[in-house]
Amino acid sequence: MVSSNQDDSAFPWFKSSYSGGNTTECIEAAVLAESTAVRDSKVPDGPRLTFGRAAWTRFLTSLQSTVTE
Repeated sequence: MVSSNQDDSAFPWFKSSYSGGNTTECIEAAVLAESTAVRDSKVPDGPRLTFGRAAWTRFLTSLQSTVTE
């Protein structure tokens, strides 16, 4: 996981499907060629976290197993 200040304005950002219109907990993600970037949608120019493919897949898998339990 790496935090970066690289200009990411051209990244294909999308808001989490769990983010509502009036909620205060919103994240956006951008799926890139070799990684996935995540940022706070309320601070788009702020820091972001970047996860490699394997780490992102493990994260999603752990979330899915938590939701189905």
